[in-house]
Amino acid sequence: MIAMVTGGQVAFWMLAPVMILAAIAMILVRKAVHSALLLALVMVCLAVQYAAQDAPFLFAVQIIVYTGAILMLFLFVLMLVGVDASDSLVETIRGQRLLAGLAVLGFGILLVAAVGNAMYGHPVGLADAQPDGNPKGIAQLLFGKYVFAFEVTSALLITAAMGAMMLAHRERLTKKKTQREFAEERIRKYADSGVHPGPLPTPGVLARHNAVDTPALLPDGSIAPTSVSRVLQARGTVFPEAEERADIDEVRKLNAGAVGDEVPSEPEGTDLSGFGEEDKL
Repeated sequence: MIAMVTGGQVAFWMLAPVMILAAIAMILVRKAVHSALLLALVMVCLAVQYAAQDAPFLFAVQIIVYTGAILMLFLFVLMLVGVDASDSLVETIRGQRLLAGLAVLGFGILLVAAVGNAMYGHPVGLADAQPDGNPKGIAQLLFGKYVFAFEVTSALLITAAMGAMMLAHRERLTKKKTQREFAEERIRKYADSGVHPGPLPTPGVLARHNAVDTPALLPDGSIAPTSVSRVLQARGTVFPEAEERADIDEVRKLNAGAVGDEVPSEPEGTDLSGFGEEDKL
């Protein structure tokens, strides 16, 4: 007699290879953004597996909380802040490799125990384990049999969040500067070291493009290096200087007129003898 194939089995055999390949690629890729996207793919496939196993609560939590909130927050932080592709091989925490090895060993023991319980145990089935439905069954376990562990875990998470806030908080040791003091400091730096007191030029000023990776042009046509973010310069995504200079030369040719036309040169000096002293700048 041919055994019937269930929807959970079909979902498992279709998504399990995708999850394994995505997990391997997540470790091997060089860019952190690509790794986060592959992890999102693994989490979405895992949510589908929960749905196929008649666990709607875990399916919703996996999509809304983990994939939709936490992982997307990590992805946005990586895209905004940026991460260098080169990894440091210096251990900042002493003994972290030993701790990582112990964690992997513990996880392996838990995995073997879970698989062994599933293969050689005596499952009672979902209908008997949760006769009132999956969400209500989980609520009865969390707030009944495992209420102490649930409350301890909640207190631990709250304590960790408060500790992170306390560690990130920085006490002000000096008096907050006023706007007048900031202005005087900018003028003093300009007088001592020549640092320009005004704001940096915005990208695309006096240029043919207004993108953030396009450097601004100075009045003499040269490129202002301070107009592009240092992050973009470090990534190498700045608009090429050669193409920018080619655009500048093209604009100059268009302003000069047709080919062969003579462009009057700029006067070397200006005679102001015909004006009074009050007219001179």
